[in-house]
Amino acid sequence: MSVTPSISQVDSPATEKLAIPPLLGASVSELTAWVQQQGQPAYRGKQLHDWIYHQQVRSLADISVFPKQWRTEIADIPIGRSTIHYRKVAPDGTVKYLLQLADGQIIETVGIPADKRLTVCVSTQVGCPMACDFCATGKGGYKRNLARHEIVDQVLTVQADFQERVSNVVFMGMGEPLLNTDNVLAALTSLNQDVGIGQRMLTVSTVGIRDRIRQFAQHHLQVTLAVSLHAPNQALREQLIPSARPYPLEDLLAECREYVALTGRRVTFEYILLAGVNDLPEHALELAQHLRGFQSHVNLIPYNPIQEVDYQRPSRDRIQAFVNILQQQKIAVSVRYSRGLEADAACGQLRMNKK
Repeated sequence: MSVTPSISQVDSPATEKLAIPPLLGASVSELTAWVQQQGQPAYRGKQLHDWIYHQQVRSLADISVFPKQWRTEIADIPIGRSTIHYRKVAPDGTVKYLLQLADGQIIETVGIPADKRLTVCVSTQVGCPMACDFCATGKGGYKRNLARHEIVDQVLTVQADFQERVSNVVFMGMGEPLLNTDNVLAALTSLNQDVGIGQRMLTVSTVGIRDRIRQFAQHHLQVTLAVSLHAPNQALREQLIPSARPYPLEDLLAECREYVALTGRRVTFEYILLAGVNDLPEHALELAQHLRGFQSHVNLIPYNPIQEVDYQRPSRDRIQAFVNILQQQKIAVSVRYSRGLEADAACGQLRMNKK
């Protein structure tokens, strides 16, 4: 049985901070300190770093530059890699992965190829406690946070499977990233400094947790913040996102404005369009009133169907009408048709099974 945790319970790290092992997610300096603790010269830390992040070794026994005897001694120390439990390819080339973690838990990751770009959609929790009504992940409940190495591993897994360098990472998979802040920040650092992905190529998505956007801003990262809004008023937002009840929309938007002031980075507002629910002209006008003069961008996402609810995707004419109203109100807006729809790998469709 899944139990919805309190924020303090959710945000407790899955492993000790800077825990080694698992080694994945550790920096050059951390790995150097570790090899020295093992009685090895400091330069082996850089070797270990290269083999973990660039040669993507899965066992320390396979690092051929290490002395054979030491390799034997450390062979059972985990690097922190998952195994591919299931893999499904959509007609558009998007690949959905079910990854099995060391404790047997299953998470979803999505690889999204495009011209000269490979994006990975990573999960940050096993399940999700936010219970958004239109999202498959929330229907399965919450189990635990992902540790730093379990987040970074998703990117390396997709990179190895595609045999192509990952260019972009979006924290839009299973879970609420800002309920796992410590591990998400550690993973962002590793993806940037160890894997070599620029901060501006990293996007963190959140439904909005009181004070967490403000705290996130204080790290002054150059990543993109995407806030899942999905409604232009509090009453409708509570209907779609029950966890939004204690956090009024006006307070959330005020915190987003603080984020812009602190970081100089605009906020992306994600808005899933549900036919007849939040896609009417009056909804577009109400949304525009909130965002006028805001350094932001609205990303409209036509609904991707799941079995548990009977929401519908709006027609293209209805979608375009919503876009036109926002543009007339001088609101920056674009429409994102999710990739991987046929493989149940699109936005809102991720779940811990093979459907």
